[in-house]
Amino acid sequence: MSEPRLTVTVCFSRTAGECAEQVLQVPQGSRLVDALRACALLEGLTDDALDALQTGIWGRKQAPDHPLQDGDRVELYRPLKVDPKVARRERFSRQGAGTTGLFAKRRAGAKSGY
Repeated sequence: MSEPRLTVTVCFSRTAGECAEQVLQVPQGSRLVDALRACALLEGLTDDALDALQTGIWGRKQAPDHPLQDGDRVELYRPLKVDPKVARRERFSRQGAGTTGLFAKRRAGAKSGY
């Protein structure tokens, strides 16, 4: 009789707008790091590049020793180039306060912010 296996999907995006997925069969009791080692998507990455990546399952950060369950989606996250709060502030200052968000479609003569 064969050993029970789990089906997991490993997702990785090397660049923005690209997403590669690989479905793997791993032995029961495998950890997140075991799925990463078995994945062909990570071939060619240096150890430093792998260490910079954060891991998660279904959008929640998880440690590499986290046990896997059947149907898990293992994800690798690239480091952010810009803090999202800073990017939003810069975008808002470029566009101007009157042309974004709630303030873009204001009635003529209405108070600011309403």
